[in-house]
Amino acid sequence: MLTSLDVSSLVVDKLSNEARGQNTVITGFYLDFAAREEQSAAGVLGSLLRQAVGGMGRISEEIWRAFQEHEKTMGGCRLQLVDIVKMLQAITSVQPTFMCIDGLDECVGVQRAKLLGSLKEILEKSPRTRIFATGRPYIRADVEKRLGGQVASVSVGPIRGDIITYIHARLGEDETQDAMDESLEADILEEIPKNIPEMCVVPWR
Repeated sequence: MLTSLDVSSLVVDKLSNEARGQNTVITGFYLDFAAREEQSAAGVLGSLLRQAVGGMGRISEEIWRAFQEHEKTMGGCRLQLVDIVKMLQAITSVQPTFMCIDGLDECVGVQRAKLLGSLKEILEKSPRTRIFATGRPYIRADVEKRLGGQVASVSVGPIRGDIITYIHARLGEDETQDAMDESLEADILEEIPKNIPEMCVVPWR
């Protein structure tokens, strides 16, 4: 069964293969529930910025000047969110860029709002930017509210028959067959498929 991470990885791999040899930047970030308190909007976009800069043939004068100005005024401190957004706008406005973000629901509410707001700013300045994100369905309303007509979302759910086939095969591999009777097996095949969550895939622009 595919997870959101599997889907995102497939998307990144496909985009990377298709972009090979072209002037296109592919970036990706995988949010992790275990580190959700440390994963700020600035952290996510900062990672995407580093990947975008690394994927450029050469760093533009505008980006280089922005880094220099930041070091001069901030003493080399970590970039602030507003600075990161400006640099991403500068990069994505001059070359096609794909940003893939997996697990938006793993980002805490306040930081997710900042992240979505920042992505909206980037899209407004960068018509050739495309964003692909995944998350649980409950964040869809928040995404649509903050990005308006710039977003299209698709719900991806597992097929019950496929889940049952998978579980049945795994049960057949159990080395403690004596511990399983027909009633328990039937309960497992009935209950587990009910608890497999849907995934919301959000291709923006």
